[in-house]
Amino acid sequence: MSNSTFTMIKPDATSKGYTGAILDQIIKAGFKVKAMKWTNLTPAQAGQFYEVHKERPFYGELVDFMSSGPIVAAILEKENAVADFRTLIGATNPAQAAEGTIRKNFAASIGENAVHGSDSDENAQIEGNFFFSKLERF
Repeated sequence: MSNSTFTMIKPDATSKGYTGAILDQIIKAGFKVKAMKWTNLTPAQAGQFYEVHKERPFYGELVDFMSSGPIVAAILEKENAVADFRTLIGATNPAQAAEGTIRKNFAASIGENAVHGSDSDENAQIEGNFFFSKLERF
């Protein structure tokens, strides 16, 4: 079990001005930000990041959405980070997300669900390495 995870605040949330409130909720839940950047993915970068979903019908729409505006990428640290962060963000469908979760508070739909959270320790490492060099981690 790793003590780090990866997240992105997605274009729907950054465009609505939710970035600060989402980061505040993450920090209040006990996560420490170990790396963070504000960036805009190109379609090629979004496609590479979500390559695991390439054969799924929503892949093209996902790539378009994730390259539609700025995102905030971050590596977070906390004991049991992946599982605790998945609990904090809530279900992918905000209508099914628990009260007080990030997606319940800030997501509009399954597609525009405000945040990404790694689903495993292995993916957290892969996703963090996609965005951050060792020099950018603290």
